[in-house]
Amino acid sequence: MIGGKAPSAAVHGDGISSTRLSSLEICAGAGGLARGLEDAGFDPVLLLDNRPVACETLRINRPHWDVRQIDLADFDPVDEQQVYDVELLSGGLPRMKSPAAANRTRGNDAELAVLTAAVDLIYGVQPKAILLENVPDLARKPEYQPIRDFVGEELGHLGYRFLWHVLNAKDYGVPQHREVGFLIAFKGALIDRFKWPMPHPGPAPTVGETLRDSMGARGWTDADKWADQAGAPAPTIVGGSWDRGGADLGPTGAKRKWAQMGVDGATVADEVPGADFAWNPAAGRSGLVPLTVEQAALLQGFPQEWRIAGRKTARYRQVGNATPPPLARAVGEAVASVLRSEAGS
Repeated sequence: MIGGKAPSAAVHGDGISSTRLSSLEICAGAGGLARGLEDAGFDPVLLLDNRPVACETLRINRPHWDVRQIDLADFDPVDEQQVYDVELLSGGLPRMKSPAAANRTRGNDAELAVLTAAVDLIYGVQPKAILLENVPDLARKPEYQPIRDFVGEELGHLGYRFLWHVLNAKDYGVPQHREVGFLIAFKGALIDRFKWPMPHPGPAPTVGETLRDSMGARGWTDADKWADQAGAPAPTIVGGSWDRGGADLGPTGAKRKWAQMGVDGATVADEVPGADFAWNPAAGRSGLVPLTVEQAALLQGFPQEWRIAGRKTARYRQVGNATPPPLARAVGEAVASVLRSEAGS
């Protein structure tokens, strides 16, 4: 049971049950993936993350979720047998660096260690389906083929068939250009029933539409004027490194795109502008409006009530590194449809 209540069930006209499904979430972060999967019908039996602040975020928002702070490599499913045979193992793994970036920094050793631990966990848990999220390049660029080959060989040994694919969050109701790489796997022939979710009809929400109300919350008189000209989805919100630097909205190219919408992408604000804020993009950074962590979360598709724990930079890191919940829901619903079709067949 979840939160003391038995999971509900219904049967649609196609005969497929809508009984809620179980999941194990690894590298759960701020809960973007888990929140979207919850809307898709999945209830986590356990969520794992190695950062105390991320675990605090999850517990604040879902006190009934079983959240554990632990390094994935140290987790042994034999100690938590409720994870055995869950319908879905899901997770947003640490971002794999490009080969050029890896050569400049500490490389991908830590990220690869987490990926290897995730594969080892699949051996122990034997879920019916797997959903892992990472940078789009991991799913499509030739430089990452050795990693894809390693994962594919290990999954093949276990009887899984899999697909790599890239989706853009803006196609699923998120006000942001954000390409996300996905690995989907199912045991046996179930993958033949899987279809990637169709994009939502119509244009993506814009930055102005999404943030209009919050920009005017403290009486800023130019809030509507600003929102009217911010008529495009946001550039990709980048969480940045946990090891260094403060909070900003991304690299130089992204900052230029933010400036075109009257936003200062070089910082993150403590609060939205007050009534006397002088918005004047021609004046440079001093005339641009910065976004708050809460506004960045809205642009990631988090519900307004979702709270992020920690100090500003840690909060922004969690938001920027999250999977947008509406995108997670769309993919989760496609996975759930396959799993329920099996139950109804």
